[in-house]
Amino acid sequence: MTESGRVVVAGAGLAGFRTVEELRERGFAGPITLVGAEPRPPYDRPPLSKKFLAEPGLDPSLKADFAALEVDFRPDEAATGLGDELITSRGAYPFDHLVLATGAVPVALPGDGRQRFLRTYDDALALRDLLRPGQRRKPLRLAIVGAGWIGAELATAAAAHGSEVTVVEAGPAPLAAAIGAQLGAQTARWYAAAGVDLRVATAVEAVRPGGLDLAGGARVEADEVVTAVGVRPAIGWLEGSGLRIENGVAVDAGLRTSRPRVFAAGDCASFESRRFGRRLRVEHWDVALHQPEVIAANVLGGDEVYDPVPYFWSEQFGRMVQYVGHHGGAESLLWRGDPAGPTWSACWLAAGRLVAILTVDRPRDMLQGRRLIASAAPVDASRLTDPAIPVKETVLA
Repeated sequence: MTESGRVVVAGAGLAGFRTVEELRERGFAGPITLVGAEPRPPYDRPPLSKKFLAEPGLDPSLKADFAALEVDFRPDEAATGLGDELITSRGAYPFDHLVLATGAVPVALPGDGRQRFLRTYDDALALRDLLRPGQRRKPLRLAIVGAGWIGAELATAAAAHGSEVTVVEAGPAPLAAAIGAQLGAQTARWYAAAGVDLRVATAVEAVRPGGLDLAGGARVEADEVVTAVGVRPAIGWLEGSGLRIENGVAVDAGLRTSRPRVFAAGDCASFESRRFGRRLRVEHWDVALHQPEVIAANVLGGDEVYDPVPYFWSEQFGRMVQYVGHHGGAESLLWRGDPAGPTWSACWLAAGRLVAILTVDRPRDMLQGRRLIASAAPVDASRLTDPAIPVKETVLA
């Protein structure tokens, strides 16, 4: 199927680039302009906090061939406003269809000290240089604020490079905001085993030269501080656009915004999940990879729906942690295996059905759990708690 008209994509991350690829693969023959705020071509973000910090030769770029795709790529050009045209820092672009994929920006902490982030390619390059052995006479004293997914992955890499790592977390446990304190607490021993000083229920008052000022007057001395307390959708530039905003750019199940012929994808978009009965904004690679399939189809006149079982993975302290589903509204949490052991899983149930599962070095549980969540079949909870019984065999007859 082909369609005339001009498509403009604001945001040259994975979601924006995949939209371009999908449009061409599905036969769109019209002009496409891809506008990116960073000076670099598109690249993958997950490796930045994982293998990239440890492997100097790793290249996360997406190998975009814009000439072959016949795409007008405009790097180092930030979107600044939206009216009848997309307004950028360098000009204005008329469009017949517009895709918003501007991603998210990290949250900064107060204070006059230098704080680094781990969000962009350049952020990761700078941190890799800092962590490189032999850069200092003494081990690098690194303070990481936030024990979420990124904080844990960075602590893993830094400890492996011989840095003296302190992780400060305002919540009651690592990953408490993502998966709950009860489950997140099971990962605390991983930090201790790696020689990382983890301080939970500890608020940071300010980032100062030489370290962190903590609430109550205590201090953490550090050569470098990395702030990893989360991100916010990069949508400030849409003020006055008339688009509906609800924890990001609000889109329907077809990823359409409140304005005709304008779509949104990736970290900046919150979508209607029919499967889970709520609006979700999921900051994961899998979303940026697959949402463009739906957008491209609908730009070309289709009526496809995006309704995934969300998926995410994290490599931390020698473990592969995988999560699928959405546990908001779950009624119970069940364990498969001993969380003090080397491999285990945790399952969330609602109305007798599996709605989310987190696995630690149990990939089969994750794969079977994802299919089970998609099927919405009722499960036998007593069988689900037995790690010797495959997840797929816990369905009630």
